[in-house]
Amino acid sequence: MIKYFEHTILALALMTGVQQANAQNGEQLFKSKCNTCHAVDKNSTGPLLKGVKQKWADAGEAEMLYDWVKNAPALLASGKSQMAKAIESFSPSNMSPQTATKEEVDAILDYVDNYTAPVAAAATPVTGDPKAEVTIVQNYEKNLTLFYWLLATVGVLLITIVILSTSISTLLKSDFFKRKLMEKNENQKEETENGKNNAVITTILALVGTFGLMMLSNPSQAMTFVGSGESEEASPWLKVESIDLYFMVGINLVLLGVVLYLRRMFRDCMEMIKNEEVVEVPVATQTIKKLNTILTDVVPIEEEHTILMHHEYDGIRELDNNLPPWWVWGFYATIIFGIIYIFNYHILGTADLQIKEYDKEMAQAKKDIDAYLSKMAMNVDETNATLLTEASDLSAGKAIFSANCIACHKENGGGDIGPNLTDNHWIYGPDVKNLFKVIKLGTPNGMPEHASKLNPVQIQQVSSYVLSLPDVTTGGKEPQGDEYDKEGKAVK
Repeated sequence: MIKYFEHTILALALMTGVQQANAQNGEQLFKSKCNTCHAVDKNSTGPLLKGVKQKWADAGEAEMLYDWVKNAPALLASGKSQMAKAIESFSPSNMSPQTATKEEVDAILDYVDNYTAPVAAAATPVTGDPKAEVTIVQNYEKNLTLFYWLLATVGVLLITIVILSTSISTLLKSDFFKRKLMEKNENQKEETENGKNNAVITTILALVGTFGLMMLSNPSQAMTFVGSGESEEASPWLKVESIDLYFMVGINLVLLGVVLYLRRMFRDCMEMIKNEEVVEVPVATQTIKKLNTILTDVVPIEEEHTILMHHEYDGIRELDNNLPPWWVWGFYATIIFGIIYIFNYHILGTADLQIKEYDKEMAQAKKDIDAYLSKMAMNVDETNATLLTEASDLSAGKAIFSANCIACHKENGGGDIGPNLTDNHWIYGPDVKNLFKVIKLGTPNGMPEHASKLNPVQIQQVSSYVLSLPDVTTGGKEPQGDEYDKEGKAVK
């Protein structure tokens, strides 16, 4: 049993570290190579990647998947892949060739297959420039205080583990224990002396190794030490993320389990060598028996003849025991709760039902969002967006365009996978409001939504920058959509 315990802890430590490393590496690769055209959890400019690896394997083209990523047009031209032909119909534009190794492709697809949507963090109010990007931060000072308490608890548990393991080791090595054990049962001696201390040492090393692997393999979520000259006034010296606190809680729970395991082991060893003549019942045991009698209302075995029922089958007779009092109390409590619930929600209507409460919360949330956006000068949408001409706004729009748009529209806006943004032809209209809506919500033709990536001010800035781009007459993609004049009217 102890060996299984050791092996399980070590396996969990190794698997956790490897999974964290692969997940982090895959996430970084996805964001750097695929994020422009693919979304993690839905179709976008490119199709959803979840389960792609298995689909190609089921089609017998597992190795061709890597050829598709490296050079999709070449694989299509060869005609060897049926999966490539099927994907070709998803979008009118071909996938651009990617520079990626086989291991990097595996890491990206493993990350997508195991992706779970994160819980949204609360946004902190931003002061200063109203057009500045809203950042999401954590209360590092509070996190550091909690970390101190959890770290102190780890220290106490480790000291307790050392004391218990030392006590068990001393007891097992003592001549008195060996002599008593040999007098009772020679087989028990062999069972208790096999690797008990090794289990404790292995457990502690496995826990420390797990912590190290998780923190090293996922540096973006690990604790951050603030270097000299980097800290701000009244800021903590150590930035502890929420994931660090969760992990410390897990460490405490596992160490507590080790303490309880060692405590039971010590008691079992003491039970082996205690004198059988001692029959005194501890006070704690008596208290437990009394409490058990109160909770179960059982009849003592000596008086069970008083509750025997008359029917008999093959010499077996049934006892007419009472229902456990705790169950009866719980049953009465549910009846009382049910009556209160009916009057509260359905008869008197003093409280709102779930649907009504949900509607109220949604209405209040809408008011809070509108108030916040208005306060932060971000109450901009596709109905009131305006064309920005300030150099600072256009410079910010250019930076946003370079980070999010050049993969499909090229750096000069001449178009590649996406349409040419510099000519006078538009699919959804030339007005800044039309462009704002397309960037914010995306389109069925493959344009992904950017509302989850950019705030309203940033969308307005990049929309204005696009409309300021000079016409690319050479090397630009052929016109798409309807032609408009300089005043924004359709040319018939």
